[in-house]
Amino acid sequence: MDAMTPEILAPAGDADSFLAALAAGADAVYCGLKNFSARMEADNFGLAELASLTELAHARGVRVHVAMNNLLKAPELAQAGRLIDRLARRVRPDALIIQDLALPALARQAGFTGELHLSTLANGGTVSGLSRIAGMGIRRLVLPRELSIDEIKAVAAACPDGLDLEVFVHGALCYAVSGRCYWSSYLGGKSGLRGRCVQPCRRMYQQKSKRVPFFSCDDLSLDVLVRPLAGVPQVTSWKIEGRKKGPHYVYHTVKAYAMLRDGGNDPQQRKTALALLDMALGRPGSHYNFLGHRPSNPLADREQTGSGHLAGRVQGGGKPYIVPRESLRSGDLLRIGYEDQPGHQMLKIRRDVPKGGRIDVPRAPKPPAQGSPVFLVDRRERELGAILADLRSQLPPAPSAPESVFSPVLPKPARHRGGAKEMDVWRVLPKRLGDRSEQAMWLVPGLERTVSRNVFGRVWWWLPPVVWPEEEREWERCLENMVRLGARRFVLNAPWQTGLFGRADRCVFWAGPMCNTANPLALAELGRMGFAGAFVSPELDGESLLALPALSPLPLGIVAKGLHPLCVSRIVSGNLREREPFQSPKGEQFWSRTYGKLVWTFPNWELDLSRKWAELEKSGYALLARMHEPVPDKIELKERQGLWNWELKML
Repeated sequence: MDAMTPEILAPAGDADSFLAALAAGADAVYCGLKNFSARMEADNFGLAELASLTELAHARGVRVHVAMNNLLKAPELAQAGRLIDRLARRVRPDALIIQDLALPALARQAGFTGELHLSTLANGGTVSGLSRIAGMGIRRLVLPRELSIDEIKAVAAACPDGLDLEVFVHGALCYAVSGRCYWSSYLGGKSGLRGRCVQPCRRMYQQKSKRVPFFSCDDLSLDVLVRPLAGVPQVTSWKIEGRKKGPHYVYHTVKAYAMLRDGGNDPQQRKTALALLDMALGRPGSHYNFLGHRPSNPLADREQTGSGHLAGRVQGGGKPYIVPRESLRSGDLLRIGYEDQPGHQMLKIRRDVPKGGRIDVPRAPKPPAQGSPVFLVDRRERELGAILADLRSQLPPAPSAPESVFSPVLPKPARHRGGAKEMDVWRVLPKRLGDRSEQAMWLVPGLERTVSRNVFGRVWWWLPPVVWPEEEREWERCLENMVRLGARRFVLNAPWQTGLFGRADRCVFWAGPMCNTANPLALAELGRMGFAGAFVSPELDGESLLALPALSPLPLGIVAKGLHPLCVSRIVSGNLREREPFQSPKGEQFWSRTYGKLVWTFPNWELDLSRKWAELEKSGYALLARMHEPVPDKIELKERQGLWNWELKML
């Protein structure tokens, strides 16, 4: 592979998948450890196992990237630093994939000298933010899946020297923009930013008579459209998602994209590659937004779908069984039904079963309904098994390394004095601004033409959680006008949004709650980037929230009341009526509405830490914010405890 050829970057959630990536000819493999990975539901790796696999990979010229891309709480910094220290000495990976702003400083303190790659969870895919990202010591930016080829080219053309790009070409899609989803956390404390997402977007929801998966996406599959990416020199990596997938999937997808990269102009090669992707046992494929002028909505909202090939349906009554539509092999993995259906289970085949044979379904408290679909989701071919066994025999013994005694150097805290101010955050400013609290408003381009001149300097202006490359110029013009008219105080919901301002020296910036800040090293990095204060991550548990002000080098704010979005997205189902209620299988109620280029989804109960305000103020918070979200006429807010993760430990 020459220097201009993009690498094929393969996922690995366990040793067999790692070896399958090597067998298929991957140029690089990414994987996670048992801690601090955004795919904690994968098996992941211990240090000894990963050290042995990495040595084998390096001997074959294959790079290894280790994902440490979850959100870190303050007490976890020392543990994460010790892990990086041992990783650097024992495993020697080529790169760390990071989300948290603490990681660049932490990694360097711990002695890691490899590359740092900024995860898609950091939502860094804008032209204006690239210099800020490069200034953190980042070598590679992983772009959001939502970008079109034209947006990718625009970002690539603006890349500073020393920064390259990684683009997803295949794998699972999230409904929400990466790093901007709190759905799983809000409903039960399992944060997607910490690798614990329970995928509430995959569930069935009901709106009036429609009961469909409004938010469940097909897989991304650029397949034959991937070739134009080879002509973008800054795109140095084609990434395949799938750390929770098995070796069969990894082997076939890597083979396919290597064919499309190296021989994609050959019709027969393209045909073979597409056949391999069809064999990979993923969900139906979508090009998503890659062709911006001809986007494909990936939402599989017509009927329930699942990954894998349909292998049959459940038959029988009291003793359910399956008659497979194709022959099955020992080691094959079946999924019976859908996740939110009674009787859903995984079934591993223990012996070869011919087409038209019979497989008894194991007894379960709730047996699957007759006619429930059965999917083949993983396959262990004997041929692939033999290849993996041969590679396994080549693994060197794992090197040892002493335990780490690393201790991080934390920034000097700056205690806030003067008590807490309240802040009201509006979508539409009230006719009369009160004097008892700070007033704030969500900003949209064009608003500067409708607001009274004497308001600009009195209000905090909140930017949205995502700005797409196609709208950056519009935002730059808007903010230039805002500053010219007297606006000075801004809350930014991505750290890179400072790049949208031509005269940043005239402004006061605070990092918003969707910057996902949770520890003092991340706060110190925000200070270095020019932020005067920061709203902390609303996902934190009560203990973490109360402890953080005493550790922070910046004044802190917190969203203490109001309707916090469950997520934002670039797409919406054509079957979903916005501003009207829909229900989860558990009876929870939500609604969606569009603001600008984003679709916001809200719960019908508020985050409400009102009873904790005295504690928050005493702990040192400078700003306590209330979000005032207009509630559609058909939505009835529910009275329920809205403490979010206050009494949990935020997994």
